[in-house]
Amino acid sequence: MSKASSPRKRGSSSSSSSASLGTSPAAATDVSNYSSAIRYLYDRSDIERMRVVRYDDRTFKLDRIRSLLKQLGDPHEQVKSIHVAGTVGKGSTVAMIGSMLRGCGHAVGTYTSPHLVDVRERVDINGQMIGKNEFTELMKQVSVAARKLDSEPTFFELMTAVAFKYFAEQAVDFAVIEVGLGGRLDSTNVITPQISVITTIDHDHNRLLGRTLADIAREKAGILKKGVPALTFEQAPEVEKAIREVAEKTEAPLKIVNKDIEFSSRFCATPDLGPHTRVCLFSNASRFEHLPVPLPGEHQAVNCGLALAAMDLLRASGHELPEDKIAAGLATTNVPGRMTLLSERPRILVDGAHNAAAVQALMRCVGAHVPYDSMVCIFGCCADKDVGAILDRVNLGADKVIFTRALSNPRAADPDELQRMFAERSGKMSQVARTLPQALDLALRAVSREDLIVITGSFYLVGEAMKHMAEPATARGSAIPTAKGAASR
Repeated sequence: MSKASSPRKRGSSSSSSSASLGTSPAAATDVSNYSSAIRYLYDRSDIERMRVVRYDDRTFKLDRIRSLLKQLGDPHEQVKSIHVAGTVGKGSTVAMIGSMLRGCGHAVGTYTSPHLVDVRERVDINGQMIGKNEFTELMKQVSVAARKLDSEPTFFELMTAVAFKYFAEQAVDFAVIEVGLGGRLDSTNVITPQISVITTIDHDHNRLLGRTLADIAREKAGILKKGVPALTFEQAPEVEKAIREVAEKTEAPLKIVNKDIEFSSRFCATPDLGPHTRVCLFSNASRFEHLPVPLPGEHQAVNCGLALAAMDLLRASGHELPEDKIAAGLATTNVPGRMTLLSERPRILVDGAHNAAAVQALMRCVGAHVPYDSMVCIFGCCADKDVGAILDRVNLGADKVIFTRALSNPRAADPDELQRMFAERSGKMSQVARTLPQALDLALRAVSREDLIVITGSFYLVGEAMKHMAEPATARGSAIPTAKGAASR
């Protein structure tokens, strides 16, 4: 197994010589530069932005992504991977696994979604998103391969193909792959990983994945493969039962952290780290003692436990991952758009919490880690979410709410409707703003020096906030100081 602090070029392979499957219904736009590559990508169907989606194997065709990858030489089979599904905590778990592997000297690719500011954020090696030249060249190859299919690939399928091709060409040691939606029918579910990880299951996308937690868990557990070790954390009984049933059916050896693997956590405060959580995880192969969780919030202990358990399984299978380097790598973990402070004066914090469980965790996390007098929450979410449950969680922490919508999100809920629903649940003050900049202006008038502005509800809204804050103050017509690095990875 090779080790390096940066990836090595393997040499671009040409498209597979497999027979054409037919002609795409719409001819691909010629991809000759970065602008045309972006235009080609965004001209495809984007399920993430659709208000109504049919969740079945007619809409989510794994045969199509397999055929596309075959045309590209099956790059997904050329890289060791770790597959991560779940409702909440996927991004944080992916980030911690990637950081620990990098800390041990490995070249690591990560594929995540959605992005905040730049679509290239989704495809990353060693903390650096794919370059414009590489993105353009790979999208050109993918667009040529797509012409040979009998149906047109979606936005997410194209991005998935680009990611797998990039990781293979750059010869990463590991690729940590986040599921986009569900698991069983997700485009990423063509890989046979080293480990399958399922994070916390909660209600989200119920109209697509199922009405009950057990139904959702079965869809998420669709990533499990025969003989591939699987991990999850101790969860609700109906969730564990559903995951165990799928694991037994697929013959995937399953371990549950905090049951089959010894785990503990405690909240503490120290002069150097301030308030934080520490975790311990013990097995026959590893002994991780009192490691600080690098991300704020007690809920991150669960994600950290899963990430450490993945390292433990890799160590047990013979990969050289020294415990001290794992700990050092873990400490470097950073997740943009999660508890990210964009401005100190005024204090503006963003978090992409997009379901009830995530918003509840955010409010508890802010309460534990950020001292403030009053919280003004700028909130916008997708209309297809369990909006009522999310608003109940917003009400737990916010003193005032300004409802708005992300202009980049066609699925965004109407701010007036959000305010109406909130008024039914709370007597707290609320306002409506048509755009994020207008919401920020309203918030600035409402806060004092010791108050906190929190922007949350969707990654679309957080992405718009980060992009807005990264612009010069003169360009955005605001007195808020530019947030350094707000739009960077």
